[in-house]
Amino acid sequence: MRRRSLLIAVPAGLVTLAGCGDDKKSDTSKASDSASPSASATSAAPPPKIVAGPLPAITAGTTFGTKPTLAKATGDPSKQLAVKTVIAGSGKAVAENDYVLAHYLGQVWGSAKDFSNSFDRKAPEFIQLAQGTVIDGWRYALPGKKVGSRVEFSIPPTWAYGTAGNSQAGIKGTDTLVFVVDVQDTFNASSSAKGTNAAQSDASLPKVGTNTDGKAPSIDVPKTDAPTKLVAEYVIEGDGEKVAADSTVLVQYKGVLWDTGKEFDSTYSRKALTSFSLQQVVKGWAQGLTGKKVGSRVLIVIPPKLGYGDNPPSGSGIKKDSVLVFSVDILAKM
Repeated sequence: MRRRSLLIAVPAGLVTLAGCGDDKKSDTSKASDSASPSASATSAAPPPKIVAGPLPAITAGTTFGTKPTLAKATGDPSKQLAVKTVIAGSGKAVAENDYVLAHYLGQVWGSAKDFSNSFDRKAPEFIQLAQGTVIDGWRYALPGKKVGSRVEFSIPPTWAYGTAGNSQAGIKGTDTLVFVVDVQDTFNASSSAKGTNAAQSDASLPKVGTNTDGKAPSIDVPKTDAPTKLVAEYVIEGDGEKVAADSTVLVQYKGVLWDTGKEFDSTYSRKALTSFSLQQVVKGWAQGLTGKKVGSRVLIVIPPKLGYGDNPPSGSGIKKDSVLVFSVDILAKM
């Protein structure tokens, strides 16, 4: 489930290291993947009308999760957004701004060959349906569709790559694009951990709420001395893949100060998930989440030497040498 060339927006949070951004492209952002449906610019076009067709036939690979074969489209494509639910799923409905996990295949109208697909890579991709992060046709075609659905849609240039096209993918500024998308999962601000509640029997550690309704869990900090070493314990133990030290994760989190219990940062307050590489966060986060399972809620208590030490972010409300307490829901490994 690696994120390739998709441009996923990361809300400004406090857990990332200040000034540590890496301008180098990762090995998963190679030119061969440049045809992923990332947006080259924010479109100023008005929303398209959703129409039923025309759309080319899927001639092979007709089951969900298998690579489809699209017939060569003939005739003129619609100048609006043609959308068809080929297989109707029964899972959670997708909404705009969601992070969608999907397999996809893309083909230029009039061509018999795809320009990009995730099926051959044997890894679905995370795509955020937000303006400026994906070509607009995606964020208009998929909202309302349910997890487990296969959706076929055609996108005119206006809601694709515009008149500039995408030269690396061989897409001209006049090309209409056809996509087949298998919606595997979707995540948004109401997403929570899923798993088994763990015992929270150590009275010297904060107690974290176990609600999974998408609302911020409570964090009750005891009136005792803070631990001097990193604490990373399950609150809810998921059953997903373990997070590696170099993983990129999609999370919900809430952070409070040990001394006061006051919240200083939260995705719940922003009503927006965040994603980041564990190589670009404070050491306490990286060490605390490594080895933990996707789907889990984790309590992390971070001593100053693994947090911000004597250099907290300006305006954060965090004093020097503060002990930080986090509840982190690991929603997905990207």
